Amino acid sequence: MDRPEFLPDPALSRSEMEQLQREIAASATFSDDLGGALDPGVEQQPTVAGVDQGFDGDTATSAAVVMRGDRVIERTHASESVEIPYIPGLLSFREGGAVLSALGALETDPDVVLVDGSGRIHFREAGLATHIGVTLDQPTVGVAKSLLCGTPTGSTSGLSEGGRVPVEADEAVTAPDGTVIGHAVQTRQYDADSRYINPVYTSPGHRVGADTAADIAERYATRYKLPEPIHRADSYAAELTD
Repeated sequence: MDRPEFLPDPALSRSEMEQLQREIAASATFSDDLGGALDPGVEQQPTVAGVDQGFDGDTATSAAVVMRGDRVIERTHASESVEIPYIPGLLSFREGGAVLSALGALETDPDVVLVDGSGRIHFREAGLATHIGVTLDQPTVGVAKSLLCGTPTGSTSGLSEGGRVPVEADEAVTAPDGTVIGHAVQTRQYDADSRYINPVYTSPGHRVGADTAADIAERYATRYKLPEPIHRADSYAAELTD
């Protein structure tokens, strides 16, 4: 663990949590620093982990699934007590402990971790993916099913498959107005005009740029709306908490 001082402590006050997030954002790298593992032409396929959570009462179970290409090479899980309710913008203090424990149990050191949640698309630029990424100094990408904050630069309704719309910082976000903090990415879409699949919202967590975060999510969303490693983690978490 690279930055143990950033461990998500649910016992902190709300103001202390928010201050910690500002410090995490200041320590985050929102540009590409992936070590070349995901570059085109690299002979060996990268290892990509997906993380998602399931709940059983007051217990959160985080599932981590590592894939190389279309093959699962490792999966782990960890459970932690949930000590605070869901508060928009403070998700990492509710679920982050379980996520860190699950990732810490891996024998594989993934080239990148895809987190079901936001990264830089966050009021203080420190969503769950950023909190995890900075704490571990691990390249991370946030892939959220809904938009927490920020303003898309165009319509996100009925996008064609492969379409993307930049999401810019606005007055709700600490980044300067107009900063591209992520994208709406249409990973899958129906052929019929009568129904639509909503996009996912990708954002850099740590050591990944906004464009690359969108590229990675699209690249690994091979069959489903969510990237395959997250989809597998979601299914595994559901198995563990049923």
